[in-house]
Formats: sequence, C-alpha cells, structure tokens
Amino acid sequence: MGRGTPRDPAPGGVHRGRRGGTEQEFFTRLQQAGVLVRQRQSTTSPGEVTGYAVGLPHHTAKDGGVIWYGGGKLAPDLTLPKLRARWARPAGHDAASGAGLPAAAVRALLRNTLTQAAEQSQNETGFFAALREAGVQVRLRFSESDPGQVTGYAVTLPGHTGPGGAPAWYGGGRLAAGLTLPRLRGRWNRGRSTRPGHRGAFRFTVPERDAIYAHAARQAAAAAEHIRRCAHSDPAAAADAAWAAADTLHVAARALRNPALRCAADAYDRAARAPHGRVPRRSGDGDQLRATARLIALAGDITGDSTLTAIALVANLAALAAAVADLRQAQQHAAQSAAAHAAARHLHTAMAQARLHPARPTQAHTARAGRRSNAAGLARGDFPLPPRPGNPLPVQHGQRGPGPRRHRGQGPLPPQRAGPSR
Repeated sequence: MGRGTPRDPAPGGVHRGRRGGTEQEFFTRLQQAGVLVRQRQSTTSPGEVTGYAVGLPHHTAKDGGVIWYGGGKLAPDLTLPKLRARWARPAGHDAASGAGLPAAAVRALLRNTLTQAAEQSQNETGFFAALREAGVQVRLRFSESDPGQVTGYAVTLPGHTGPGGAPAWYGGGRLAAGLTLPRLRGRWNRGRSTRPGHRGAFRFTVPERDAIYAHAARQAAAAAEHIRRCAHSDPAAAADAAWAAADTLHVAARALRNPALRCAADAYDRAARAPHGRVPRRSGDGDQLRATARLIALAGDITGDSTLTAIALVANLAALAAAVADLRQAQQHAAQSAAAHAAARHLHTAMAQARLHPARPTQAHTARAGRRSNAAGLARGDFPLPPRPGNPLPVQHGQRGPGPRRHRGQGPLPPQRAGPSR
C-alpha cells in the first residue's frame, strides 16, 4: 500500500482522460493531469500497445517504487480494448459535423480548425490536406486568367446548410483577416512563428461562445427527454446517452469553474457506467452529447453577460441527471440511481450559485463603462447639479461659499436692519 494515499489513486484522472477522442489524446491528458503512465508493448508485434498502467508520483511502496494500476483494475470499462471501442467512430459518423449547429458556432469551429492547420502546415498543400483530414470540406477558387492558379478558398462543415438547403460556405477572410490565402502564403514564406503559446492561438467571440452554450443546453434537454422516453420501454437505447452525459458534465465543470458542478460530475461518474463494465452501443443521442462536450471544451469559460446562458445549461444538465436517476431506478440499479440523484442535487446548488453570482464584465464592457464614467465626470464638472434643500453647494478653490460675507480687514458684516415694509 502507498503511504497516506487511497488504494485506487487515479480513477478520476483516468475517467477524465478517457474523454479524449483518440488514444494519443487519452495518454496526453493523463500526463497533463500529473498521472504517470506506463504502456505495455506487445511481445509478438513490437511497437504495438496492448495495455497500460497508471500511478501517482507520491503513491509508492515501501521500497520507493511507484505502485501501478492497470485500467481494468480501476474500472471494468477502462481497459484499453474497451476504450478503443469507445473511440472508434462508426461508419457514417463525421469527425466534424455542422448539422444542427448555429452558424456562429460553425464559424468558430472552422476558424479554430483553420488556425491550427495553418500553424501546423508549411505550405498550402499541407494546409488543405490537414483541413480535409479534419473533416472540413474545402472549395478552391481559381484564377480566371490563369485557370491553374488558386487565388482563394472557402470551407464548410458537413451538414451545415443555408436557408435554401445548399451548403453554406465561408471564405478564409470571412473567418479571420489572417486566414486569407495571400496572408497565409506570406506567413509560410516567412516561416512559422516560434513564439511560446503562439501555436493555435484562437479566441471565440462572445456571441459565438453564447451560441455554443445555448446549443449545449438544447442538446442536454433533448438527451433528457430521450432518456425519459426509453426508461421504461427500452432502457438499453438510453444507455449510451447516459454514458456520454458524463463527458458533458466534466467539460462543463472545467469551463464554468464551479466547485458544485465539479462535485456533480464526480458523483455522476458512477451513474454513467454500465453494469459489469459493458460498453453501450453508440447512438445518435450519445454522439450529440459527445460533440457538445467537445464544443464546450473549445469554447472555454463564459464571461460577461452570459450568466443566463450558464444557468440554462446547468438547469438542463440537472434535468438530464434526474432522467438518468429514473432510468437507473427503472433498471433496479439503486447505487447508480443514488449517484445520479446526488449529481442532480449538486447541479441545483450550482444553479443557485450562478443566479447569485454577478456577471463578470467583459473587457469591452469595462472599456465602455470607463468611457461613460469619464464622460459623466466631465459633464458634472461643466454642469454641476443644482443644490438640493439642506445640501450646500460644494466650494471650489478660489470661490466664495454661501457663508456670511466679509469685508477687507474686518470680521463678518453685521446683519442689515430690515427697513419698513411697503
């Protein structure tokens, strides 16, 4: 046993790392969380990873060696074969789909993908290849005078259409000024920047972030309704959505930075797992929740006047946890039902805290408020307010106040005698 540590040191970190979309991302997230990882190589096929074990630096045996735990020892669904089955994308599921997403969210996703592809590419051939590999549809614009010369491009996501049902295309310059083809060519010719933190530098705008969170709230409400419908008629059909809800909860907890929401995500982990470590069959509702989790992770935390957006998301996540509690109760899984109920209680606490917490002003809002306060100060200086009864006017330096008058070299003037009234 380790010194002063629990027997299972890292199940929470492994469950959070599981939410990576690929095996490489899974191990990267574990290392970023401070979890030690040891991969098991195949004895017959060198280079092939057949399993893994995890540990914590401070969780050691008496001889000082790290105590390792295989994924299956932490939870039946954390073995590498079962994780790979979760990460495998079924046929017909696009890696990046714009179906059902608001236009603002699609533009944000495209700008993020294009920014990363531009940073990782050395020329336009590699840039367009990286976009297509990421699932982005690309349409090139050719010169009218030189048909073989590419002068621009437009991009979209599969399933993202305009009002007429045709694909909605966005030119690089419409997404960001630095994503036009001439600007990208100039950057590639100069060489990639090596400044720390420059790779993939990207920010969502406030409307884009709000659109993503509003979309996430709608997806949580749709998943809750789906689970309620299936709870008594076909519980197996709701298993994947119940599993995927854990991803959304953990990502939302990180984005909103709410301790109660973090407690809800940790409590929900037990409710999400299928009995005996079975991997639920993937469903459209589960994939929608997983895509929602990826969107929230990209968007990051919300600021400014987005408190109502956060409350709507947390409220629908609470309804989703309550629906899963009913599902587990219908399946006669008392421990999982209790875990989902506990998550719902934490979510209601987070919702109450979000209502009480004032919205954090954005940088632009602060600048506007500063300009308004400066303008108001100048206006008050030029046009002082009239005196109110009982409040004397402020006396400025060099000005005579409303007290009794004085004459040179003498004290206060005596009060004048009232003359006869006429």
